[in-house]
Amino acid sequence: MSTLTHTVTNQAPPLVGHDVYSTDSALVEAVARHADPAGLAEITDELSTLGKAAGSAQAQRWGEEANTYSPVLRTHDRYGNRIDEVDFHPSYHRLLGHAVTAGLTDAWSRPDGHLRRAAGFLVWSQVDAGHGCPVSMTHAAVPALRTDPALAAEWEPRLGSRVYDPRLVAGGEKPGALFGMGMTEKQGGSDVRANTTHAEPLAEDGAYALTGHKWFCSAPMSDGFLVLAQASASAASGASAKDGLTCFLLPRVLPDGTRNVFAIQRLKDKLGNRSNASSEVEFSGTWARRVGEEGRGVATIIEMVAATRLDCALGSAALMRQAVAQAVHHATYRNAFGGPLVDKPLMRNVLADLALESEAATTTALRLAAACDADTEQERHFRRLAVAVTKFWVTKRCPVVAAEALECLGGNGYVEESGMPRIFRESPLNSVWEGSGNVQALDVLRVLQREPLALNAFLAELGLARGADHRLDGAVKDLLGELADLDGVETRARRIVERMALVLQGTLLVRFAPPEVADAFCASRLGHDWGATFGTLPHTLDLSSIVDRARPVQS
Repeated sequence: MSTLTHTVTNQAPPLVGHDVYSTDSALVEAVARHADPAGLAEITDELSTLGKAAGSAQAQRWGEEANTYSPVLRTHDRYGNRIDEVDFHPSYHRLLGHAVTAGLTDAWSRPDGHLRRAAGFLVWSQVDAGHGCPVSMTHAAVPALRTDPALAAEWEPRLGSRVYDPRLVAGGEKPGALFGMGMTEKQGGSDVRANTTHAEPLAEDGAYALTGHKWFCSAPMSDGFLVLAQASASAASGASAKDGLTCFLLPRVLPDGTRNVFAIQRLKDKLGNRSNASSEVEFSGTWARRVGEEGRGVATIIEMVAATRLDCALGSAALMRQAVAQAVHHATYRNAFGGPLVDKPLMRNVLADLALESEAATTTALRLAAACDADTEQERHFRRLAVAVTKFWVTKRCPVVAAEALECLGGNGYVEESGMPRIFRESPLNSVWEGSGNVQALDVLRVLQREPLALNAFLAELGLARGADHRLDGAVKDLLGELADLDGVETRARRIVERMALVLQGTLLVRFAPPEVADAFCASRLGHDWGATFGTLPHTLDLSSIVDRARPVQS
């Protein structure tokens, strides 16, 4: 029913019923570029299937429901017994189950595993970002566990399983398992060496009792957690044992079926990421098993951190892609001032500028995923530096892209049903998670000062585009000048890392993107023909082609 004055016109239809993967040109080309040609057809079919699911009305409804009905903490049962459980909306379990079934925790056991998993993570995270947290940590836990072959043999098959089993039972009873992480504490935050959680050795070899408090522990219903605690060297550990920060595997349920001491004190009331439960937890004599050597906790868990940092970049790239897709879609169907918005020169400039940011993020993140698959010494050195650089920059670009894309929808974008407010609320998270901007910048400085082979590998990557664009060449020269001058280097850390990120993105786009995309990126980001807001690209560029490339074509 409608009244005579209530005929709705000039509204963009919902962006549903499309293949999120196949309509993302930058992502499709990146996968084809880095994948083994012999397996490309299989990978394409797998990702297209996931892309169609991500673009379906059903999946989008799951994402809405999982965020509308946030997790609920139940500390006690009706009789007063402590149970420490979190209830999720069924749609959260559907999202997480689909991610596991699609292999988004399985990058380590198949050819091009990191590449195809990264592309899938980017696609499926556009439905909902919150459930990606346990997906990411489960995937990332594998290299830390591999420091202990026995633990890896026990847990790795479950972490890479395609079976989602949400039951809170002993890990040995489950065909598939998920992992979380607990490092930060309220007095230390990113300074994990300030952790005060204490680990006391038990009679059982490698077993400890943990006592302490974790300020941030996401996905508390996971089957196991990698945590950091200060260990006291035991006699059984031998003369080489060291006191200090150590990595531990803390199971939620003990092998005999009893629940470990894992007191969830509260769930965080967060800006975004509402579908995911982030909690504060306390340990009191909680059983855990050492992973790696005592006093080597950071070294043990560092590869897990690197993997989750890459997922931060992938997650931000996913949010940017979805924001840009929604903006271009809206502008294609919305008429104003005599024609479609997408044809208006000023709106076209804004959309093209946003599309450049999105494509640069996607291209860079997939290059790093491919480096994980190659796993040569050169690629390991390259990603040691490039992951921190990319995490710093891409996650910081996400909020400004989300805000500008929301504005492209006008008042419609400010309304919850559009989905843009959820993207906007989510957009700052990845910059905070796994080390804020300053932590990333300081990590880059540490690598520059201590690991010359990493800088050599990074510069070698930049050298692959030498001579292809004078603006890129000039930016690389300026960067080398910055790196040669160590005066006040900590104060200049963000400036240096920003320039490193831009020249890396420019290098990849010059080598791989269409000429109009590379030209626009180099002119604006490297050639300084750009303003302080989106939509200030030089008018001489081929903006229409850039926007057309970013359009999410519907089937």
